[in-house]
Amino acid sequence: MNILIQYEGCVVALGSRVYNFLVVDALGVSRQFTVKVSTESFSSSSLKFQDGPPISFERVKHALDAETQAMPATAHLHIGEGDIQEYLGRHYPRKRA
Repeated sequence: MNILIQYEGCVVALGSRVYNFLVVDALGVSRQFTVKVSTESFSSSSLKFQDGPPISFERVKHALDAETQAMPATAHLHIGEGDIQEYLGRHYPRKRA
């Protein structure tokens, strides 16, 4: 099914950044999604602030890809350490010596 995932901005809150997305399916039905990333994630890893929107977009896309009629995607998502390591591995692969 074709869907549109539109980034709508970021809200900086105490201890986190919350990224907002509007998802519209092929029938025109829209849903709001939020993805929370702790501020510590940006200082304790190689994740940069500019990585916030794309890693959050990927998280929403993953949730939508995994949803079923019986189990719709959760509207409020978060980014964990595993998500960060996978993202960094795909987008910033280690250079071999």
